[in-house]
Amino acid sequence: MRPLDWIVLGGCLTLVVGYGMWRGRGSNTNTVNKFMLAGNTMPWYAIAFSIMATQASAITFISTTGQSYVDGMRFVQFYFGLPIAMVILSVTLVPLFHRAKVYTAYEYLERRFDGKTRSLASAIFLIERGLAIGISLYALAIVLSLILGWPDRVTILIVGALAVLYTTLGGVVAVTWTEFPQMIVMTFGLFAAFGTALWLLPKGVSPLGAVKVAAAAGKLHMIVTQFSWSDRYNIWSGILGGMFLALAYFGCDQSQVQRYLTGKSLKDSRMSLLFNGVAKIPLQMFILFIGAIVFSFYNFQKPPVVFDQAALHQLEASAGYRKVIERYDAAFERRRVAAMQLAEANPGSLDPPREVTEQYQQAGKEFEAARADAIDLAKKAGGGAFNDTNYIFLTFVTKYLPAGVVGLIIATIMGAAMSSVSSEINSLATVTIIDIYKRHFRKDASDHHYLWAAKVATVFWGVYAVTTAGLGRNLGSLIEAVNILGSLFYGGLLGVFVLAAIKSVTGNGAFYGVIAGEAAIFVCAAFTKISFLWYNVIGCLVVIVVGVTISAVETAPIFGGVAAKEHAPADEEASE
Repeated sequence: MRPLDWIVLGGCLTLVVGYGMWRGRGSNTNTVNKFMLAGNTMPWYAIAFSIMATQASAITFISTTGQSYVDGMRFVQFYFGLPIAMVILSVTLVPLFHRAKVYTAYEYLERRFDGKTRSLASAIFLIERGLAIGISLYALAIVLSLILGWPDRVTILIVGALAVLYTTLGGVVAVTWTEFPQMIVMTFGLFAAFGTALWLLPKGVSPLGAVKVAAAAGKLHMIVTQFSWSDRYNIWSGILGGMFLALAYFGCDQSQVQRYLTGKSLKDSRMSLLFNGVAKIPLQMFILFIGAIVFSFYNFQKPPVVFDQAALHQLEASAGYRKVIERYDAAFERRRVAAMQLAEANPGSLDPPREVTEQYQQAGKEFEAARADAIDLAKKAGGGAFNDTNYIFLTFVTKYLPAGVVGLIIATIMGAAMSSVSSEINSLATVTIIDIYKRHFRKDASDHHYLWAAKVATVFWGVYAVTTAGLGRNLGSLIEAVNILGSLFYGGLLGVFVLAAIKSVTGNGAFYGVIAGEAAIFVCAAFTKISFLWYNVIGCLVVIVVGVTISAVETAPIFGGVAAKEHAPADEEASE
């Protein structure tokens, strides 16, 4: 990076972290409630940006753009069920959690069922989010390692230490207010990347021409109406599977629940979720569209045969490199010529002649075949799995963007990563103390004791994130990896909260229902080709069916007639 990039990067990070710590001043010396829930004082807009920033990790910027480059914009269907989920949660779980006055979502499960159900749900969250946090941190290591040339372990340690610092000192207040300016920086960074990609198009290629190239390559195709269990992204998996995933993530994942539990009123919490329901799809469409425009740009400017620089060096030293690169260069030149003809055809129209489009598509197939041969050779040279999707956008940023803009983009990605990691650390610490430590080890300690225990737990999860960040290696597209991971666990969590609304369900029904649901999900993942978005639907339905069945048997007179009312919430108001 150039001096101006370092100035912009340092200025943005200083502003973001300093602002968050300034707004979080005092929260570290007061109460557990202020440390974990900000004393229920946060306005809706701060919560809304915090929720969005927590989702918009470094994975979003470096992997979603790469996903669009490789597979087009159909990934946006993943979010089609989100608005529906936000409305449902605003009517159901959000008011329930507010009336119950809980610190965690799983605390409510003990009131409704029993301690073992609460502990099981807490354990599932800790396992899932504990694995995901390492992937989130590794995404940033990719960025800094590419920019600075440092080993990823060093960059992981630096970012992890920064996130732990302001999370431990300022609690959820610092986390939330840090994410507010982070989203502003992210927004500027996205527009800067988009504008620069268009500006760098060669002379004679208009923005409309770039769109025609992306469209001819299938990168702008967003809607897939054909139903298929194995197709990850179609309108059916997006609306149904995506809705169930969003219900589980925003309604049962403490990293999200804790955001809106900090609201100063029920209205503020609802507004924060509804804002995300409205804003998330346009934001993701824009990020995916940036990836499509970057793809168009690389039709005119030759991309690296492999985007991962470490893998590229290994490839260049391999025996078959010269033959592969000669074929690659020739295929690129044919595609470049075809792309130029396509972009210039029918100026002012998105409908180029059919023969020009077909010529481009044929050249594109030849180019992709040549690149596939190079990737296969890179796999052999590296001696293992290989996927460079996560390096595509970063390569474009570092090689072509002007001074200052690179610093802004890197600040955007670093801010997103620290936002996601700090939120996850904070929620993991909260569940560890409230649902595990306080529930099973120290039930009657002072508020001051739990406050310091929460800080120790924050540091522990920060260290854990640093040590497990390497799990992100060789997972392919990180945006897919993190959602696949979540889908292995979210169906069980969502199912138990649905059971909580059924008055006849007992604690044993809920507990064994969750176990059955998780077993069903892992069987589907191991032995079928069903797309991961359907895991959330299958797991939730299995939990409900098994939970209701066991409860019916348990409460039947012939089996002793356990009264369902014995399993009702201790706080009746909380269950209304």
